[in-house]
Amino acid sequence: MIEKEDHEKRIVVGVDGSEQSRRALRWAIRQARLTHAVVEAVMAWQPPFSGVGSVVSVEQRNQIGEIAQKALAENIEKVAGSEPPVEIRAHAVEGVAAQALLDVAAQGASLLVVGHRGVGGFTGALLGSVGQHCVQHAPCPVVVVRGRDG
Repeated sequence: MIEKEDHEKRIVVGVDGSEQSRRALRWAIRQARLTHAVVEAVMAWQPPFSGVGSVVSVEQRNQIGEIAQKALAENIEKVAGSEPPVEIRAHAVEGVAAQALLDVAAQGASLLVVGHRGVGGFTGALLGSVGQHCVQHAPCPVVVVRGRDG
């Protein structure tokens, strides 16, 4: 469970390591500066599946979670540097990306930010499956960041 203060503004942003997600994180940071909000950066991860009866040990699951947390921290530093201009909380969450973002947003987020598409899918798609699901089911307003910075 992600802890939050009762009266703080929170902007949840999905980060998957893609350039689009880093653009979304940049946008969320700029918006957080304007609105005095906290950024909740979320990276979802799932254990690998190798077939029927596949079992991933607790140790392996912990290792994958640690790798995801490290990847998220690296993406945050790449975007915001070592001293971000706003508070950024990093959460590597086990689960499907869209549902992980919706679950975190459901805990009182004022805004959910996603890139228009992430690491998977079709490069020409106007909106990826995670963004589409979030737009349709989010408990708060959703911003879909497209295009280049600037």
